[in-house]
Amino acid sequence: MPKLTKRFVDKLAIKPTDYIVFDADVGGFAVRVFPSGRKSYLIQYRSGGRTRRLAIGKHGTVATDEARKEALRRLGEVAKGEDPSHARNQRLRAPSMAELCERYLTEHAQAHCKPNTLRNYRGLIKNHIQPRLGMFKAVDIRRSDIAEFHHSMRETPHQANRALATLSKMFNLAELWGIRPDGSNPVRLVPKYKEKPKERYLSHVELMRLGQVFFDAVYSGAESPFVVAAYQLLLMTGCRMSEIMTLKWEYVTATHLELPDSKTGKRRIPFSADAHAVLASLPRTLGNPYVIEGKLPNTHCADLQHAWQRLRKTAGLEDVRIHDLRHTYASMAVTNGIDLLTVGKILGHSNYQTTERYAHLADEAVRNASDRVSGMIAGAISPVRNDTPTKLRVVT
Repeated sequence: MPKLTKRFVDKLAIKPTDYIVFDADVGGFAVRVFPSGRKSYLIQYRSGGRTRRLAIGKHGTVATDEARKEALRRLGEVAKGEDPSHARNQRLRAPSMAELCERYLTEHAQAHCKPNTLRNYRGLIKNHIQPRLGMFKAVDIRRSDIAEFHHSMRETPHQANRALATLSKMFNLAELWGIRPDGSNPVRLVPKYKEKPKERYLSHVELMRLGQVFFDAVYSGAESPFVVAAYQLLLMTGCRMSEIMTLKWEYVTATHLELPDSKTGKRRIPFSADAHAVLASLPRTLGNPYVIEGKLPNTHCADLQHAWQRLRKTAGLEDVRIHDLRHTYASMAVTNGIDLLTVGKILGHSNYQTTERYAHLADEAVRNASDRVSGMIAGAISPVRNDTPTKLRVVT
């Protein structure tokens, strides 16, 4: 009798009739293979003189190790004289975490989140939350379950914290929807991991090198002028990539970009004469409303990543991400004396804490300014030195 593992279950053959394979380690834990190819975990036990089976979850949706843990929990109930099948029938209408996830996406996220944010939530739920928690009833999730789940993602602290925040919102909604008792959010008091901000700013020399690469790429025809213009505008405005990719000509005024629907809502972004010069260099196609045109008629550019990988390699900047162009704008603004509040407004930060990552640059700018002022004053008050000391005449 083999131990059930993901690899073993994956390799189980499909037969004309369904069959069951039991686990070597946990008595009563098994997987059932159907002719359709579906494989489901279950437990088999005796209660009231009858053999009963209780489904745990579908292989592929439920991780094998998680199914084994659930089997041990259910078999523990049997050992105490309980019938998990009877208890389950009483709780049939109680939604699972998988159902809560789906309701969260359809009733909350789709109505309140931007498409990119919604896509990120779907990815977190599909790749992390559902495989580990999807088979459990939402009402049964405890703080220890959340802490264990969070710990399992410790190698990616940023993603772990995003998953934790998503779960917290889910359980708040579960209370609102009557799925869990008030004040029972199991995410509460589970500490987040400390995150080290990914800060990469381009120096003046690096900017000059990148600018030359931009020029050469357009001049030689190696890259689309629209794609290169997008990178230039990212640097000159501090906009998000999605904001530049979907920028329409109608949003451009003499002094600003008027974005009706950015990540943080309606935005008004300063737009310089140099940025206008970039636009003036671009050809315009009749009928296409977008500044950064795509390959298909009347569309915007859908991919800036591939060209960026080529350009940054040529410039010797392989550690620089597209988002670092926005960081570069912010860092140069702060080091040139623009206060953090103003920088946050330009960048469209809805939370001041997001802008505080640049606070150390502001401190450095203040310190440098102070050193310059101090040096000027010191130079003014320092006496002129002669080789021979000045003789003082005593007046009586």
